[in-house]
Amino acid sequence: MTKTPIKINTLDEYIDFDDGTDKRYEIEDEVLVEMPPGTGKHEAIITLLLVRFFLEIQKMALPLQPRPNGTEVLTNKQLRRPDVCLITNEQAKSIESTSAILKTAPPLLVEVVSLESIDRDYNQKTSEYAAIGVVEYWIVDPLENKVTVCLLNQVNYKQTVFINDQQIISQTFPELTLTVQQVLSA
Repeated sequence: MTKTPIKINTLDEYIDFDDGTDKRYEIEDEVLVEMPPGTGKHEAIITLLLVRFFLEIQKMALPLQPRPNGTEVLTNKQLRRPDVCLITNEQAKSIESTSAILKTAPPLLVEVVSLESIDRDYNQKTSEYAAIGVVEYWIVDPLENKVTVCLLNQVNYKQTVFINDQQIISQTFPELTLTVQQVLSA
């Protein structure tokens, strides 16, 4: 049995959409795409990064807030729901009393790769996030045991791949001491 894709024409239609379930969706090519729940490993990685980012923010007194995968980002093409979204205090204030949909680029986004998201995380989201000006984008890949940090260089990302016990280098968190192994062992 195949499902008929649900077409969404406006952001308001997306915000008002209710299929009577707790399913999560992204919009891709004006069609709702179901985002299945992550594995326990996926969620453990997200939790570790949220905690570590929060501690760095406190230590460095940065005007930033880490958010889990409930905050969405409107790109030029799609509505995306990154696994971790680091937002400014101004962005947090802008969504305080409304749907948590950012219309400006957050400073840092993280996607944790799963079998069904490989192409989307490495290709589609990389070009979309660069196009809206996301300065730093991490692709955490437990399938390939690596973390790719993408830093915006005008319109494209310069990508650096970290593996094993290599310390992840972050422009946003220059004092962060976190290795790929620590992230993937979450």
